[in-house]
Amino acid sequence: MEKENYEILWEQTFLPELERAVSSIAYSTYIEQLKPVDMKGNKIVLCTKSQLFADTVSDKAIGGKIREALLKSGTFVNDFEVVVAADREDYLKQYGANDEAEEIPGSPINPKFTFDSFVVGSSNEFIYAAAKAVAENPGDAYNPLFIYGGTGLGKTHILMAIANYLKLHTPSLKVLYVTCEHFTNQMVESLSKGKLTPADFRRKYRNVDVLLIDDVQFLAKKQSTQTEFFNTFNELVAQNKQIVLTSDRPPHEIELLEERLRTRFEGGLLADVQTPDVETRIAILKRKAEEKKCVVDIKVLAYIAEMSDGDIRSLIGKLTKVIFASKLHEKPITIDLVNDALKESAGEKQEELQAEDIITCVCNFYKISKNDMLGKKKNKEFVLPRQVAMYLILDMMTLPQVTVGNFFGRDHATVIYARDKIDKQMKTDNKLSVEVNDIKKMLLKQ
Repeated sequence: MEKENYEILWEQTFLPELERAVSSIAYSTYIEQLKPVDMKGNKIVLCTKSQLFADTVSDKAIGGKIREALLKSGTFVNDFEVVVAADREDYLKQYGANDEAEEIPGSPINPKFTFDSFVVGSSNEFIYAAAKAVAENPGDAYNPLFIYGGTGLGKTHILMAIANYLKLHTPSLKVLYVTCEHFTNQMVESLSKGKLTPADFRRKYRNVDVLLIDDVQFLAKKQSTQTEFFNTFNELVAQNKQIVLTSDRPPHEIELLEERLRTRFEGGLLADVQTPDVETRIAILKRKAEEKKCVVDIKVLAYIAEMSDGDIRSLIGKLTKVIFASKLHEKPITIDLVNDALKESAGEKQEELQAEDIITCVCNFYKISKNDMLGKKKNKEFVLPRQVAMYLILDMMTLPQVTVGNFFGRDHATVIYARDKIDKQMKTDNKLSVEVNDIKKMLLKQ
């Protein structure tokens, strides 16, 4: 289970400070067995199994040392409370602090997507500054903040950067990051008399401090979802809660979007993410190469950057292919290797990969038939392979999205959605990442 931010703070920041502040006996007897279970404003809640231990830890001698350690840490946490409980689950049952347990689970947030890892250039410095202002003063800076721009320009990164910043600096705030699809699916679930009732859905979505919704353009054509989102939007803004939205186009270009929603989207700050210039693209490639612990000559990075149309996701994909080819063939990364890996050299030895090859390979890997792959069934065992195949065709070939959609009998928007979904999921789902890379290896060896 993913650790809460206050658990990480306790283990990595507060405990080392306390180990220096108290005797080894006091530390091993009392401090070490404390478990963080909650945050109440600037106060961290710790649990212990014994009332005697709780009283001892709370007294002036040890309690004073804990407060000193909290203050020295330089974080917002400056006080603590000790409760008698076996663990967090027991604490929640006893004290009714079950807000988090009842929260609607959001979409996965990549911890690596932070403001520090976001490469700033002339194309995105405005949106970076606006997002940072919102993270530092949610509800007071720009509300709503509406970020729009083409696919693969860093909109999701900046949304997750806001979420990660708030988790670290203001963990007492309830922050919910969801894709528009996630919001829609949960609303539909609430209407289908499942575990989540409409009242639960509304209460939980409207009881957050910061709501971050990705790809809001998918609200188009969904009348009931638009109505629900309109009411949620109004409720949050009335409470001075922060809303940040992303879209692949500005509000006035989202077809079949209700006028009342369009005007509210335009009532805050509209921030356009531009296509990055060559210098920014080189900086992004350099950062990604460093993250992968791979040394790449700046001339090679410039060569890759200049052949890109500005789509950051596509740009990183090219670099990933080059690094993969370098490791696979045990060759240094040169411009010749780049051309070979990206299939742009005149002396290509390997036959040009066909979309049919990718579809067949994915079908064999997941043990499904081609009819199920290309059909209309929405079973999970067919949907994932179908989306993986779309992702790989776009990743390994240079085909228009409309053409890829034609292979599957889908429109280009479905293809974009599949690509983005698999790309995001691979960052947090190691099993899927391994599967996709295994399929790539199989295709490269054909």
